[in-house]
Amino acid sequence: MTTPTTTTVLPFPLPASAPAKTVASQDRIWGKAVTANGYAGIPSILIQAQSRLGLTAMQFNILVQLLDYYRDPNRAPFPSRAELGRRIGVKPKTIQTNMRQLEQAGLVRREMRKTAAGDWASNVYHLDGLIDRVRKLEPEFTQARKEREAVRLRVSTPWAAERRRNPGLKLIYPGGMLCSRGDPGVYEGRDNP
Repeated sequence: MTTPTTTTVLPFPLPASAPAKTVASQDRIWGKAVTANGYAGIPSILIQAQSRLGLTAMQFNILVQLLDYYRDPNRAPFPSRAELGRRIGVKPKTIQTNMRQLEQAGLVRREMRKTAAGDWASNVYHLDGLIDRVRKLEPEFTQARKEREAVRLRVSTPWAAERRRNPGLKLIYPGGMLCSRGDPGVYEGRDNP
């Protein structure tokens, strides 16, 4: 005589709900419909150091246009001078002259290329020089940012300083009402310093 076997059924764990996706800051600023058409990453150091890099407004604009095409570090941008000129509203000769100056400054390296048929195609623009120059400026900009933050902390209100020391601290009035930042009140039952 055989005894019937019983099977134990284990419940299959349900997948944990996916964490809520955070909306990227550029989407919050511009809206998803705008950024869905593309978004160029331009470092603030490049923007703030424009004159230190010796860039004219036209050269800066050309670099921003090239950065709009630069989406893969393994594939340098290659828009035509005519296309860059249309985007900016200048003649291709203006692009060519400014590109030559950017090349002489060591920020851009042009590489001529040909089509499969042997005709000349648009240049490839390597931005390694620009990237290296901006990277070399980073420590200085980081130090300046830290110094600004230190000054901001020194001149901030006592409430803000206390809040930084104790992040969970709430400033409340003696009657228990939450104070807005900087209002006189009580720190968790202690008298206001």
